Amino acid sequence: MTLRASLVFIIAVTIWRIVWLAFDRTDLFVDEAQYWLWSQHLDFGYYSKPPMIAWIIAAVTGAAGSSDIFWIRLCGPLMHAANAMMLMAAARRVTSIENAAWVGASYIAIPAVSLSAYMFSTDVPLIFFIALALWAYLGLIEKRSAGLALVMGIGVGCAFLSKYALLFLLPGGALALLLIPQARIAIRDFMISVVVAALVAAPNLLWNLTHGGATVKHTEDIAKWDQMALKPLKALEFFVAQFGVMGPVLFTALLYAGYRAIRGQSEPQERILLWLSLPVTGLITLQALLAKAEANWAASAYAAGVIVSVMLLARLWPRGLTLSLALTGAVALAFPILPAFPDTIPFSLVKRNTGRSEVSLRAEELTRGAGLTVIVSDNRDMLADLFHTLRDAKLTLKARAPEGFPENYYEQTFPYPPPVDHYGRSMDFDPSQKVLYLTRKPLVCVSETPNLLASWTPVADYFRGRTIYAYDAAAGCL
Repeated sequence: MTLRASLVFIIAVTIWRIVWLAFDRTDLFVDEAQYWLWSQHLDFGYYSKPPMIAWIIAAVTGAAGSSDIFWIRLCGPLMHAANAMMLMAAARRVTSIENAAWVGASYIAIPAVSLSAYMFSTDVPLIFFIALALWAYLGLIEKRSAGLALVMGIGVGCAFLSKYALLFLLPGGALALLLIPQARIAIRDFMISVVVAALVAAPNLLWNLTHGGATVKHTEDIAKWDQMALKPLKALEFFVAQFGVMGPVLFTALLYAGYRAIRGQSEPQERILLWLSLPVTGLITLQALLAKAEANWAASAYAAGVIVSVMLLARLWPRGLTLSLALTGAVALAFPILPAFPDTIPFSLVKRNTGRSEVSLRAEELTRGAGLTVIVSDNRDMLADLFHTLRDAKLTLKARAPEGFPENYYEQTFPYPPPVDHYGRSMDFDPSQKVLYLTRKPLVCVSETPNLLASWTPVADYFRGRTIYAYDAAAGCL
C-alpha cells in the first residue's frame, strides 16, 4: 500500500463516519454525557477520570458553539484520523513507508476504533499521546535529542491526563530497557522526558490530593480488587474478546510475533514494540482472572501492537494485511450506519444508547406539571442524561446525597441535600421544599407519604423492563 492510498483510505473512512454521525438517532451513553458535563466545568481532574477528554470536548463544542450530540461525538472520528497518522509516523521510524501506510490503514479500521469513533471515550486521546510519545522514543533510540525528549515527556504526561491505563505500559517498558540494549536512550534525554512528564501530570496529581484521591479510589472500586477470586472463564472471555477488539488477523499476528520473540527470531525493534504491547494484554488478562476487566482496558497495548503486527504480516504473510483490512474494513463501513437505525437492528451495541432522553423529557414534563423547579435522582444513568438533555430547561438538577463517600461525579458535585457545615447545618436548604424525585426504587419516607406522580416500565430501549418512579416529595425525605 502506498502512503497516498493509506491517507485516502483514512480520510474516506473518517468522512464516512462523520456523514453518518449527522443521522445518528441515539442518545449519549452515560459516560459520554458525563464527559460533556465535565467540559462545562473545566478542572484538572474529575471523579472517575483525568481531565483530557473534558478539555477536548470543551474545545470542539466551544468552537462549534453547540453542545449537540453531533459535536460531542465528532471528537471521535477526527481524533482517530489523527491517531492513524501519528502511528504511521511512529511506524516509519522502524519500518518501510509501505508498511507504515499499512499501519495507518489497519488502525483506522480495527473494530475498537469503529466503536469509539461513534462513542467518544478516553481511549481515543490516550492512543494519540501514546503514539506521539512512541514516535519521539523511537527517534531517541537512534540519536540524542533534547527536542524529542521534550516531546516524549509531553506525550507521556498528556497520555496520563487522558487515562491512567497508560501506567500498564510501564512494566513492559522498564523490562525493555533492562533486557534490550537497543531500547536504551541517553540518560540526559531520559531525565528530560521524566521531568517534563511529571510536570504535565502534576496538576492532576495535586487535584487528587485535594479531593480525597477521588479518581484513584474510583479506579480501585471498578477494578474490584477487594473482591479477588479466581475467575478463569472471565479471563478467557477477556482474552478471546481481544480478537474482536483488534481484529482477528492483527491480534493473531501480535501473538505470533510474541512467540517468535521468545524463540529469538525477531529483531530488536520488534522486541521493543512487543514489550510495549503484549505485557499490557497479559496484565489485564490477569486482572480479569482475579477481579474484573472490560474488553477495552488493554487499549494502550495496540498503539505499538498494530505496528509490530503489520511488520510481521508484511514479512511472513503479505496477503494477511489485505485479508485483515477487508474484514475490519467491512466493520468500519457498516458500523456507522447502525446509530441511524437503532429501532430496526435488535441487540446491537447502539441499543443501550436509546430511550435515555425520553426518560429525561418525561421527568421535565412531570416537574413542570407539578409546579416544581428541582429534579433529584439517585440513578447515575438518569442523572447523566438529565444534565445533557435538559441543559437549556432552566431546572435545578441534583443527585441524592450519599451516606458515605460519593459513588459518582454527581453525588460528589451536586449533592442534595447539600453537605452540612461545621455546626451540623445544611446551608440554603429547606426540608419542606418540594422536588421531583426520579428513581428506580420505591421511596419510603418516615415523616410523610411521598406523592407518586407517575411510574412506568418502558417496553423497549435501555430501560426496557425497568420500572421508573417519579415522586413529588419533600426534600427532607431525601
